[in-house]
Amino acid sequence: MSLDHSNPSFLPGPPVDRTTWEGFERWCRTRKDFIPAPVLTAEEFALKTRRQQRIHNLHRLATHSSLPIEATPMSERVAHAVRARVEEGAFSHKAGTRGGIMVNGDGAQGKTETVCEAMALFMEEWLHLHNYMNPDAMPGTRDLIMPVAYVRCPVKATPISTCQRILDFYGEDYKRMRLEDLVRTVKIAIIEHATKALVIDDITRLKLHREADQDVLDLIREMMSMPVTLVLVGVGIPTSGLLREGSRDPKTNEWIYPPVKDRGRSPNDHAASQHERRFQVVDLGPFRYGTAKEMAAWITHLRGLEGHMRLLTDTTGLLTDGDMPEYLFRRTGGIVGVLEKLIQRGLRLAIEDKSERLTKELLNQVTVTPGDMPDLDAESGEQPNIPSHKPKPTTKAKGRNTVFDDDGPAQESAG
Repeated sequence: MSLDHSNPSFLPGPPVDRTTWEGFERWCRTRKDFIPAPVLTAEEFALKTRRQQRIHNLHRLATHSSLPIEATPMSERVAHAVRARVEEGAFSHKAGTRGGIMVNGDGAQGKTETVCEAMALFMEEWLHLHNYMNPDAMPGTRDLIMPVAYVRCPVKATPISTCQRILDFYGEDYKRMRLEDLVRTVKIAIIEHATKALVIDDITRLKLHREADQDVLDLIREMMSMPVTLVLVGVGIPTSGLLREGSRDPKTNEWIYPPVKDRGRSPNDHAASQHERRFQVVDLGPFRYGTAKEMAAWITHLRGLEGHMRLLTDTTGLLTDGDMPEYLFRRTGGIVGVLEKLIQRGLRLAIEDKSERLTKELLNQVTVTPGDMPDLDAESGEQPNIPSHKPKPTTKAKGRNTVFDDDGPAQESAG
């Protein structure tokens, strides 16, 4: 396959906005379409023209910037729980309230991608079962169907702005609507689009420290009366006020809640206790590195990443040989989002300095900061706790920052 053409296939298309039904549907349809750069040896790369080498390097950059989400034991458990909860509600013939599920975890753990992938698989199966039509469409109306709705709470969210985000997903007009009108319109949109799962990401941006925030809990309770399964994703859910103050059982590692006392209860206590009965809470945490089983899971994950790296040298063992697994765990704390950023930075550096290898010495020059994850809100506790690291600069290699430049010298080979 020649990459020397005016419109390279790896160039990104229009940005995908999953917070609209058109964007979410397009993401589901195209999420696996990207074709990574071919694996080349240094000798094969050297036979290419300068422009062909540049195009291949850009294709490698796109490949490393689009690393696929590797499933982890933690994400597989969460994905199974989310899909099971949604399927239970979607296939139920009962008219009662659907049980919801809350996905809790720190920032950069892969909560959003895990939930979205699980919902994409559910949506594909549901559409196939119904021949891509709405079985409940009303006569004389368009046959609208969108089995999954995905929205993100805005920063400084309120019940009104949250409802508006949901209506934005469907493209509904909500000008001059009061909260009760917004809730009613949300319910109509969910029914008309045959939505079976409503994912509200960053749910803990809804702050519950004011008396007026009782409206938040009322809103969630009202949504649970709709024919849809709520999937709420957030940071620190058990201690956010959405549920009563929770703690972990040291034996089962599950969240437990103290008995409700009759005296001195606030309206929030009452609503939160209702939510805890109606919601299953699952955690998506980082990798651990204390037992042989945990170490093996971490190394398996690293080995999967090795297969997606496009260097001109053999990538087998670059992340898994020797003490590299321990080093990477120490640098990332087992957080998959931080690991991904570290590897991406290292890969670009390995291409720029022509070493074409990931080593501890090279990665020591790279840092990952909260600023590298601008979509995570610091005030909501979404940014991860990244292990501190002071970069160790080295002498700038000849040719650095030239391998991606059209007019600069071409990279001829790699040792």
